[in-house]
Amino acid sequence: MIGDILPNTEEKMQAATNALKRELSTIRTGRATPALIEHLKIDYGGVLTPLKHIASISAPEANLLIIQPWDPGSIQSIEKAILKSNLGLAPGSDGKLIRLKIPPLSEERRLELTKVVRRRVEEGKIAIRNLRRNAADELKQLEKNKEISQDEHKRTLNQLQKLTGSFTFSANEVSKDKEAELMEV
Repeated sequence: MIGDILPNTEEKMQAATNALKRELSTIRTGRATPALIEHLKIDYGGVLTPLKHIASISAPEANLLIIQPWDPGSIQSIEKAILKSNLGLAPGSDGKLIRLKIPPLSEERRLELTKVVRRRVEEGKIAIRNLRRNAADELKQLEKNKEISQDEHKRTLNQLQKLTGSFTFSANEVSKDKEAELMEV
């Protein structure tokens, strides 16, 4: 019973941290990376499909993305989705592949994106703290039902706090790395 709470909470905290990393990878820096667009939903045959499932995406240069759809008939749908995506990118197509030139970021835009990163990291840390609270509530219930002793409860709460601290620290490190990447010219 008590042995399941910490591993389950750690697994959920790891998932929350991984989700944060994935989300931050979609924030545009000055560099081209497939993560910027691979999550876009494309209307492919009437079904919304992630771009990475219908095309290969590569970054041959630091400021260029190339999208090569497996079905050349989907090029117009991909271009339409990119234009609707609010990423500020203009697709150029030659009928077989799409080129996306990544413009350099202005200083003002870099600062705005830094604020977005901080807000998303704070949301991730809130998710981690909510997981800690849920686990603490489970422990309190076990103690109340006399399934664990008060000592076990306190010992496990301390372990839970250390676990939460390590994942919060990890989220802060991810934030620092992303902010440094954004401010890099």
